[in-house]
Amino acid sequence: MPESAEDLLRRLEWTVLRRLDGVLQGDWRTLLRGTGVDLADLREYQLFDDVRHIDWNVTARLQQPYVRQFVEDRDLSAWFLLDLSPSVDFGSRGRSKREVSQGFVGALARVFTRHGNRVGAVLYGRKVEHVLPPSATRRHVLELLRRMQASDKPVPGNSPTTLAELLDTAGGILRRRSVVFVVSDFISTPGWGPALGRLARRHEVVAVRVLDPAEMALPDVGLVTVEDAETGEQLLVDAADPDFRARHDALAAAEEEKLRGALSESGVDVLELATDEDLLDALLRFADLRRQRARLKASPRLPAHLRERAEPLGAGG
Repeated sequence: MPESAEDLLRRLEWTVLRRLDGVLQGDWRTLLRGTGVDLADLREYQLFDDVRHIDWNVTARLQQPYVRQFVEDRDLSAWFLLDLSPSVDFGSRGRSKREVSQGFVGALARVFTRHGNRVGAVLYGRKVEHVLPPSATRRHVLELLRRMQASDKPVPGNSPTTLAELLDTAGGILRRRSVVFVVSDFISTPGWGPALGRLARRHEVVAVRVLDPAEMALPDVGLVTVEDAETGEQLLVDAADPDFRARHDALAAAEEEKLRGALSESGVDVLELATDEDLLDALLRFADLRRQRARLKASPRLPAHLRERAEPLGAGG
């Protein structure tokens, strides 16, 4: 019998969240960047910085671009953009990519709401199925998990996943700067990279990629029927043939290279969640990722003699 939303969340609270206390929560200023109006510092412009934060007075004086850094508000809005298309039902290690996605979303959403931050979601199957407005209650997290489960196992059809539709829809919905988690296996028609980049220019975006090891290397299992999860098309293949496996792995590696290139060009942080990985380890890796980004953003800083005059210089920009 499938695990209910209440049972899933209770299990996550006991097995994951209790061990995360003091790691992901408690100091949003180091892990997650919110919005703010108080000027904290200036530093040199770096690739993928928001050009709207450039301080033109300081830039003109030093002849190189500098951006303003603000004291972040503790009130944070987080959004989950959820790809629930048929391909996420695949799993070769006793757990599907959909189940991994549900565990990640449930745990992280509860981390946020326990500290009064709001979470919202946009759910995509064959199309954008539902928009769940932000809220900060445990009941809201349960509703999110229930909706993810209600979208379970969509019927394959002839319409492939178009991830750009999900990203563009979210771009029109999210007005306030937010932390955005795009949770997907990124198996989609091409063209989602620019849409992801546009979203990243306005928000703090983390691409959460769910994957299964068998998608990269075909195991030697003899004759097997494989099915395209997006279209339902089936094909009998001989996985015992080393030449066939080599061709498959080469194609998978080429697709992997293109995917990583698109994610890199979009300027987002990337967190990978494998079906054979422990969720707690993945969340701790996410915390390390945010700390590394925070350290990168903290240096190099504006010279001390100009930092003292940062507020007067920024006031006229």
